[in-house]
Amino acid sequence: MRPALPARLLRVKAAVVAAAAALLLLGLPSSRAEAAGPNPPEMSDGFGLTQVGSATGSATNFVITVTTPEVAGEHRIRILLPRDYADHPEKRYPVLYFLHGASDDPGNPNLAYPALTAAQSMITVIPDGGRRGWYANWLDQDTAAGAQNWENFHISQVIPFIDANLRTDASKKGRAVAGLSMGGFGSLHYAQRHPDLFSQVATLSGANELSMNHAVMRAAVVATLTNIGAPLCGSSNPTCSLDFGPPVSSDAVFGTPYPILGADWRWNEADPVSHMDVLARAGMGVSIYTGNGKGNSAEPEFWVQSASQHAKERLDALGHPAHYVDYGDGSGWGTACDGGHTSGCWAQDLVDFVPRLEAAFATA
Repeated sequence: MRPALPARLLRVKAAVVAAAAALLLLGLPSSRAEAAGPNPPEMSDGFGLTQVGSATGSATNFVITVTTPEVAGEHRIRILLPRDYADHPEKRYPVLYFLHGASDDPGNPNLAYPALTAAQSMITVIPDGGRRGWYANWLDQDTAAGAQNWENFHISQVIPFIDANLRTDASKKGRAVAGLSMGGFGSLHYAQRHPDLFSQVATLSGANELSMNHAVMRAAVVATLTNIGAPLCGSSNPTCSLDFGPPVSSDAVFGTPYPILGADWRWNEADPVSHMDVLARAGMGVSIYTGNGKGNSAEPEFWVQSASQHAKERLDALGHPAHYVDYGDGSGWGTACDGGHTSGCWAQDLVDFVPRLEAAFATA
């Protein structure tokens, strides 16, 4: 029998009920029409990836669907190419791997934010991270979700697949990782575990802290695993953003989240704030974006702000510079940002980040 929850976790229960099911959700409109255009470039299977059907979309904004033994099911990968990609067959391009948030899928064309499609000198790849895959190889592979080796899928398969099929700068200096919400955690997690692969990392409203110093954010991850929000969806909305798929154990990804006799050590090992020293030693460029949720603890961004501050404080203590933007209630941060955990704020984050990233690539 599992020991009773510590009193500290019980005290945050009310906040978790209000925020956890919504925390780290993408919040994008569900779909819009794909733009028509010339055919996407041909891609060859390899590195454990097998394509299913044909690519959809245009020559510079398209989606392929793949299967892999590493993760159960079919998985979409959205690829954005610069407009001049086909005109310069001798040219190679740096790559941004952009990781989406919980409950979304690269098949959603709204993930191709305007700042990403407007990029002039880089390729953007948006791989499937699952509705609650958490950009990790799950500790428990024997759940109703099936195989869940997301890190293997992205690092050992997607990256070499892209380098083999597109004209990339397949080097650390030509590769960046960024993400929003759940993907913000993923970007830091991958950059910290594979500092030899990436020169730049960015987290937009990310789940940047999983230690017990941020119990609410840890509880929010557990909420996606146990699918606590599914009953709020009802039976008439099969694509509800609060439905994360078949419930699995709270222990499925990082083992037990409960800090009893150090049993939660895997959560601490995965905590990005605890490993900012890896980014500093690698000399990696770091960008952190957050709002404040207007000071409302029922708003997910309220919790994101403190996690982001802790990440920045750790970098400051290490003497490592970071581009840190706290846009507060969103005033003056674009025209559609209200300081919340919303796509209007992330769109403006990318307006700021993408030109800076392209400049960093150009001078690398």
